[in-house]
Amino acid sequence: MYKKKKKIERKYVILTGIISISIFIFLSIKIVYRKSISLPEKVIKDSVLFVSKIVYTPISYISSNIKKDKEKNNIYEKYEELLQSVNEIDSLKAYNSELEKEIKELKKIVDINNTLSEKSYLNATVINRNLEFFSNTLTIDKGSNNGILDGLAVTFNGSLIGKITKVSNFNSVVKLITVEDSNNKISVKINNNDNYIYGLISGYKDGCLLISGIDTNEEIIDESIVTTTGLGGVFPSGILVGKVVGVTKDNFDLATTVLVKSEIDFNDINFVTVLKRVEE
Repeated sequence: MYKKKKKIERKYVILTGIISISIFIFLSIKIVYRKSISLPEKVIKDSVLFVSKIVYTPISYISSNIKKDKEKNNIYEKYEELLQSVNEIDSLKAYNSELEKEIKELKKIVDINNTLSEKSYLNATVINRNLEFFSNTLTIDKGSNNGILDGLAVTFNGSLIGKITKVSNFNSVVKLITVEDSNNKISVKINNNDNYIYGLISGYKDGCLLISGIDTNEEIIDESIVTTTGLGGVFPSGILVGKVVGVTKDNFDLATTVLVKSEIDFNDINFVTVLKRVEE
């Protein structure tokens, strides 16, 4: 019975508090919107404003500081990101500097100024082709006045087609790789599963280049890429020659000849590019 009475009294206290607060808010609003107010109303109004100011000031201060702290944290995080980026750039610069230094040292060791694959390009137009020896040579409109030299590699659409054999002031003769040249064979390499096999272009038969001088018994895979080696001091390395399409053996099963198919139609060549190895 006592607990029940206590509970009822608590409800009355809460209800009285709610009613008092409601009356206080109502009077405050009423006072604000009235033009003339009495002295008690002025006291209530001033009290309300004073209390509001006391309550709001620390809240506003705390809120402002929280906002400033968040902005500072954001700025610091961005600074950290920028600092990390700068450090990464400095690291890359240092690494690049080391690589450049190593390359220079390696070039000094092997006594070269350029790699075998570095080359310059000179485009030219085919101006003549001897019908009697159509598959042997062609003439281009660039000569010694343009920097053309005897023995330079000549390509069409990125693939090797021949080399310069005669040079005049304003034109040059290109001997095609479809011609057997026992005096000056071209050194090539076959990329056989990332293992290079070396040989020489020794002829042309039934639409295929013949690669001889193979000194390995390793099985050579069809579709392997064949390129120049850069050996010999004239041709740059890495010029595409063609793809392997077959392998033949002699009667004694000793000498190996690799058949290579070029992607070039040697009967339809109108423009060529002369390659010269870059030298100091």
